[in-house]
Amino acid sequence: MARTHETIQTRVCIDDDFGPFDCELSPATRWNGFVSPSFTLDVAREVSAQSLRLADDYGYLSADTIHVIDGRADSADTVHIIDSGLSREVNEWGDREPVTVAVRVPWRSLDRGATATVSGATPAARKAARKSKATGRGAARAVVVHIRWMYLHEGSETAVEVVRPDGKGLYPIGGFEWAWSIACWWCVCGQDSDWHKTECLCGMTRDGQPTTPLGVATWAAGATLQRLVPEATSALVDLAGDFARIISVFADGTEIDTADDAGHFDTETLGEADEILRAALDEPAPGTPDEAGWQLVPDEKTDQLHRVTFPASRQ
Repeated sequence: MARTHETIQTRVCIDDDFGPFDCELSPATRWNGFVSPSFTLDVAREVSAQSLRLADDYGYLSADTIHVIDGRADSADTVHIIDSGLSREVNEWGDREPVTVAVRVPWRSLDRGATATVSGATPAARKAARKSKATGRGAARAVVVHIRWMYLHEGSETAVEVVRPDGKGLYPIGGFEWAWSIACWWCVCGQDSDWHKTECLCGMTRDGQPTTPLGVATWAAGATLQRLVPEATSALVDLAGDFARIISVFADGTEIDTADDAGHFDTETLGEADEILRAALDEPAPGTPDEAGWQLVPDEKTDQLHRVTFPASRQ
């Protein structure tokens, strides 16, 4: 029996310019170290849109493009012209022709195994494209086309591919060809993880990352206190006046002694944590205490006392 590789749901990108895109892939299936993802039709549309933007920005000779052509299962055949804006010489006298592609889609036959066909954009194909109309009321169908313009410009006959969906309805775009890598996410602690690994070594989750300056500062202040007391889980912070000030620190429900002479913390560490919170509050859009997970604590002396909970230390 042939060995099958387990697939995962993750995200992929190419450097920092292309992606990230949700996909399915087998981490064990590699091409020169790169992965080979497959995409839903909706994500294939996102891949198409980004590929066209890159081609517009950098030129079609330096970018492949992905095209999604929509139709109906009961539609008449249609022809579609895809134009790169490029031209090439066709004879020794310097005559040139546009680098274009004509795609003919037999919509009524797709469900029976037929596929779209690709040719040059001849006058007959252009005429057929002008007459083509999206007709029918049947189920929606789509054809995905991958064009490698550099090779098409050089006259390659295999530079255009109709990307057919696999058994799951996913489209393997750029597999074993493009330099796809698994995208990563960055934890507030500074550690990066592959997208499908949802928990960082520090204990923070991908979806639980702070999204505001005050949220980031809350984590940083907690990490600062936990350098000396890893058991610290929360603190009371007073926002009354013009600055934030840590009043007390707790390990679960037990208050930790913060006295200067006999406490677990030194003045410098407490001051550093205070300054982290103050700097965040001075940001143009720091975010609200509620958004950072702070809870207002009733107090007779101040109406700005908050309980701040820190992620558990992994020390």
